[in-house]
Amino acid sequence: MSVTEQKREYTVKDFGSDQDVRWCPGCGDYSILSAVKKVLAEAGVPPEQYVFISGIGCSSRFPYYMSTYGIHSIHGRAMAVATGLKVARPDLHTFVITGDGDALSIGGNHTIHTLRRNVDITILLFNNQIYGLTKGQYSPTSPFGKKTKSTPMGSLDQPIAPMAIALAAEATFMARTIDMHPKHLMATVKRAMEHKGTSFVEIYQNCNIFNDGALAYAQDRKVRAENVIELEQGKPLLFGKDMNKGIVSEKGHLKAVRIGEDGITEDDVLVHDEEDSESYHAMLTRMRYPELPEPIGVFRAIERPTYEDLVNGQIERVIERKGKGDLQKLIVGRSTWEVHEDEAEAGKG
Repeated sequence: MSVTEQKREYTVKDFGSDQDVRWCPGCGDYSILSAVKKVLAEAGVPPEQYVFISGIGCSSRFPYYMSTYGIHSIHGRAMAVATGLKVARPDLHTFVITGDGDALSIGGNHTIHTLRRNVDITILLFNNQIYGLTKGQYSPTSPFGKKTKSTPMGSLDQPIAPMAIALAAEATFMARTIDMHPKHLMATVKRAMEHKGTSFVEIYQNCNIFNDGALAYAQDRKVRAENVIELEQGKPLLFGKDMNKGIVSEKGHLKAVRIGEDGITEDDVLVHDEEDSESYHAMLTRMRYPELPEPIGVFRAIERPTYEDLVNGQIERVIERKGKGDLQKLIVGRSTWEVHEDEAEAGKG
């Protein structure tokens, strides 16, 4: 979303509603809510220029806690509602707040088509690898073998990789961040807001009631440096507490190496490019812990016309050619007819 209005000073309080926040104590959603309000306050755009749309799930309470416009829609349909709204009101900065179940299960189809259309909205997908609101069933991102109330002997499904889905749908902006890394979270949300087109942000979020610690390898500051790579444009893919490890490509496959061993230097390490080929971005989406450190940050950022601009452009061209439509003329035009009582009776025979 490009912020074009005349800016003024706002505070976090200007974006918080009077509703009590009803998430479980310790839930990662609190840090995401705090980060979003801070980013919006810094943007200097009035609250009435934003709208937050959600589906169903713990994350979908989000619109209630924002002093902006909001729509709490139905399960899996937030993307469709947001698309319609953005086409009708392209001036509004539109967010979709969703979860791994809401966006990738019942809403999976809508997510894919929103991404490929490149509607100018910001999607924040809270991924805790579980269904929290319905009390702990496995979700599309739950790992293979995950034991839950609905899979007591372990899940037999391979987990969906949200970033791989986004890339396959030709997303123009893809990023991943972490609820417990506030500085990175805020920077990522800010970049997503500024992108013109669909911004898809996966946020690793801890469900401390039904899936506590599932993402600790990436969230815990004590071990995070060894298990994640912070992507930076034009910078090598280095990681580790001492930044002495890196990622190289061998025959099209990524491999973690230690700088200085086996003649490896920093020059051998891959350099991140948000606009590089899809083959490189595809490799990033397949980097999984524990085999490889997982990337966080902006995976991909490219430019493409937005859906609402294309739709409204078509409408304008038709109006130029045919003039403005007249609803009354359409209703009583050549394609209408009357059925009189005597004709109706004759037809019964």
